[in-house]
Amino acid sequence: MGLELITSLRATRAFTSAPVTREQVTAVLEAARWAGSARNRQPWRFVVVRDRGLLGELSRLGAYAGHLAGAPVAVLLAVDATLSTEDAEFDAGRAAQNLMIAAHALGLGSCPASFFPAAKARAATALAGLGEPWRIRTGISLGRPAPAPGGTPAIPQGRLPLADLVIELS
Repeated sequence: MGLELITSLRATRAFTSAPVTREQVTAVLEAARWAGSARNRQPWRFVVVRDRGLLGELSRLGAYAGHLAGAPVAVLLAVDATLSTEDAEFDAGRAAQNLMIAAHALGLGSCPASFFPAAKARAATALAGLGEPWRIRTGISLGRPAPAPGGTPAIPQGRLPLADLVIELS
């Protein structure tokens, strides 16, 4: 397990119709809630969405959110907008990454969706039935990965070598 779990994580945008169990959702939410947060504020709430119509509406709120419509379940990440935006958003990203790694460990695929601009984030928040202080800018689709489509990917594959990414100060 270990680093291989992290290095083998890939975004999944196509899912089979196999259900995601309540136990699986609980497990990934447990992993998300254990993410660290500045001053242990835990500035997040998680909204679990299984309703097909609602998933379809959410999928239209972001340029790259279409995968939400085909997912058996999505988790919307609500952040307390009254807290320091930079800290709270960073902490929410930590929770999202925990959730996605836990899903991968369970054999589930996942992919984040961003709701931008601000009007679309407000719409996602309203669709989730939340209001102030909560703001939803991220949704994460979950499901059993469908076979990858053939052809040439539109997005570059792989990672830059570590030597190209690190600046070491002595």
